[in-house]
Amino acid sequence: MHHTYTKKTWMFILLIGTICWSLASGSLYGPPDSCQGRCNEKYNRKDVCHCNDKCEIYQNCCEDYHIYCGQGNTDEKENNTVHNGGFSTSDDAITDEELVQASEQLYQHDRNRAQESDIILNKQQLASNTKDHEDQSPKPLFQYVNEEKLFSQPTYASFIKLLDNYHKRVGTGEEFTKDQLKEQDTFLKEIMKTEIMKELYRFLHSKNRYDTEAEFVADLKEMWFGLYSRSKDDSDSSGFEHVFTGEVKKGKVSGFHNWIRFYLLEKKGIINYLSYNYDGPWTSYPDVLGMQFNWDGFFKEVGTSFIGSSPEFEFGLYSLCFIARPGKVCRLKIGGYSLGIQTYTWDKSTYGNGKKYIATAYVVSP
Repeated sequence: MHHTYTKKTWMFILLIGTICWSLASGSLYGPPDSCQGRCNEKYNRKDVCHCNDKCEIYQNCCEDYHIYCGQGNTDEKENNTVHNGGFSTSDDAITDEELVQASEQLYQHDRNRAQESDIILNKQQLASNTKDHEDQSPKPLFQYVNEEKLFSQPTYASFIKLLDNYHKRVGTGEEFTKDQLKEQDTFLKEIMKTEIMKELYRFLHSKNRYDTEAEFVADLKEMWFGLYSRSKDDSDSSGFEHVFTGEVKKGKVSGFHNWIRFYLLEKKGIINYLSYNYDGPWTSYPDVLGMQFNWDGFFKEVGTSFIGSSPEFEFGLYSLCFIARPGKVCRLKIGGYSLGIQTYTWDKSTYGNGKKYIATAYVVSP
């Protein structure tokens, strides 16, 4: 049967064909774990991660969701006041200006951060295409770290002891020994001796988030170290494990946003640094670096980390943002430069009176 098509119809057919070709060739889309070209797409269980407006609810967004899909700051009020976590009065709310001031205070109190002479980096290749798994930087990222000075400090030493307490594969349940549980308490005890965490408590206490320091510490332990399941098996993950030690899920690195962990594994030859795609504006520490790397054969396409910060600074800054802006981009400043912290809540299980665990927290570029 012969069909006669109008010019308009032929143009429509050509357009559809072009789109189909682009989809097949991948030219409209970024990597499978990126939201580039995928915003608001329909849910497909075969996807590695998701980019629709419900992915934040189900905690399965791609890590660059907020970059490509413009999420994270859309619920803020015009007066820059956000009411979170059941705090509804204007006196209790934490404003954007207060967050900026608080973050600068934490930065000023970071007495244990690395000095410029304590760390020498060899960043090598700046990569524009992060989906390539090629090793574009043959040498290690960390050329020198003053371990004797930094890692002998109580907060560093107690933090490092926590790093080997986890199974990296999602789906393998975590079972802590008495000694490992004690290591969690020791870390919290040591960081609470620092001016960073004392200042953080003073700020949150002034905003009626916590009545006592003991209540604050107990809540930190639950939100960070409390176990939940990212798979069918129970108790295979926590906020601390995901953010600071990293996990492997579906054959790829998930989380892993800590420079100390990176350095120690790179020193052992377990991590292979490939390239970087973002270098923050800071000329002293802490700095921010976006990296690509292989961890024991598993690929991390885009992972941002503070470099040279103390454990208490990262722990405190992430906690501040999770408490003040859970599930949003938290706009801060350190050393006069702007940065954002993205946090997500774990919504499939809770602790206490319906409180949320930390699902993840990481630095995003301004």
